[in-house]
Amino acid sequence: MHQFKAPLDIIGINPFVYVPVAILEDIFVKAGKNKGHIPVCGMINHQNYKQTLVKYAGEWRLYINTKMLKNSPKRIGEMVHITVQYDTDDRSIKPHPKFTEALAENPEAEKIFLALPPYLQKEIIRYISGLKSEESINRNIAKAIDFLLGKGRFVGRDKP
Repeated sequence: MHQFKAPLDIIGINPFVYVPVAILEDIFVKAGKNKGHIPVCGMINHQNYKQTLVKYAGEWRLYINTKMLKNSPKRIGEMVHITVQYDTDDRSIKPHPKFTEALAENPEAEKIFLALPPYLQKEIIRYISGLKSEESINRNIAKAIDFLLGKGRFVGRDKP
């Protein structure tokens, strides 16, 4: 676990801190990569968090949302105490069983789903898995299948 202090900065509406290069390099080694999203966890001002390191405009940033730090957009310039380490926990989301069943029943939709970029597969799975009522789950699975078959929009997107 690494520790550092950094001023809370902002880009657009997103508060963040820069992670020191030596810490980044160690996290890259542990992650086995230095590209894409890198899951991290730790503490900010003594509060636990799970987050993702993201490279934007050539700089690696640890974005600080309001769940991590209360009123973070209003605290720009404040010096925060951070611990950070590579997070080895599995963050994958399992597809809802009814969605898996619907794909199995429609091989064409399943083939299209499996050909989608991983981020879009994850977006669809996350959306359906987050639904609460059976009615909503069933309705949105039908919409997702239609979307995959080019018959409408889903998760704010036109056909794949």
